[in-house]
Amino acid sequence: MPRDPFAIADIQINPGTRASVTLPVSALPDHTPVGLTVEVVHGKRAGPTMFVSAAVHGDEVIGVEIVRRLLRAPQLSSLRGTLLVVPVVNSFGFLARSRYLPDRRDLNRCFPGSATGSLGSRLAYIFLREVVLRCDFGIDLHSAAEHRTNLPQIRVTPRDTTTARMARAFGAPVILTSALRDGSLRGEAAARGTPVLLYEAGEGLRFDEFAVRVGLAGILRVMRDEGMLPAKGIAKARTPSLICRASTWLRAPVGGLLRTFRAEGEIVEKGDVLAAVSDPAGDVETELVAPSAGILIGRAVLPVVNEGDAVFHLAELSPTANEDTVDALTAQLDADPLFDEDEII
Repeated sequence: MPRDPFAIADIQINPGTRASVTLPVSALPDHTPVGLTVEVVHGKRAGPTMFVSAAVHGDEVIGVEIVRRLLRAPQLSSLRGTLLVVPVVNSFGFLARSRYLPDRRDLNRCFPGSATGSLGSRLAYIFLREVVLRCDFGIDLHSAAEHRTNLPQIRVTPRDTTTARMARAFGAPVILTSALRDGSLRGEAAARGTPVLLYEAGEGLRFDEFAVRVGLAGILRVMRDEGMLPAKGIAKARTPSLICRASTWLRAPVGGLLRTFRAEGEIVEKGDVLAAVSDPAGDVETELVAPSAGILIGRAVLPVVNEGDAVFHLAELSPTANEDTVDALTAQLDADPLFDEDEII
């Protein structure tokens, strides 16, 4: 029996075709219209409906590059189900190269939103109702803020077996249990029965090739695991993700010039010297020491810090952690034919 077309914004997308649909959101002060663009890929055969979103924070451009490559992936020609891709959720912040909306609100604290609320509330309302709640599950792509970088990682909801299964299929170096936050996309979607994986990788306003490749490979693995894509051409991760139950930020003990000795992805032991902060003349130097064992999943990239600035994000590892995970994943991505230059540029 043939599939029905997928309907969105009074547009019908036939099975086996794709379309770009723009949902009206608002207008700039000069009356330039601003919309929410949704790329719809409607497979010939029945299957789940999934969304992938990027740039909920306007400066987190790495997700935009991931979905650009996803939409060009040859595997989508064999899609079962429907894929909804939103390359840029927060167009206002994206145009301004800013994390926030014009009124300085964080879109990821505006859900579920309202049709008559603030600009962020209205955008959250449209995105949630027209995209997220029409899907069986989704993946939301993020990066660190400006001047920080994250090791590729998946954030999952505590005691949620569905997102845990999806996270294992994704195959990022780290899976971190992270509580839901009021007003967040992930929190509101979970409350309404739509599980959402949150992918964090790289730095705001910067591309990171490793983070992009991990993100693209992970999305395709989840789609394969959920029966949306055939297994051919989509390799499973060679090593399991490191499981982290808790994390903390290590802060600069004093202000000054920061020199880091360890990088994201490195496993450290209690007492390891991670960085040193010195005064400009070099007369006084204070070390930043790991208070416990763990893996560094994020760090600051600016060499000038104030006292109390977050420098390293240290996550607590499960007892069975394997230090070779990040190196093995890098080698696999380098060797994977999916990432030939012709496919990614």
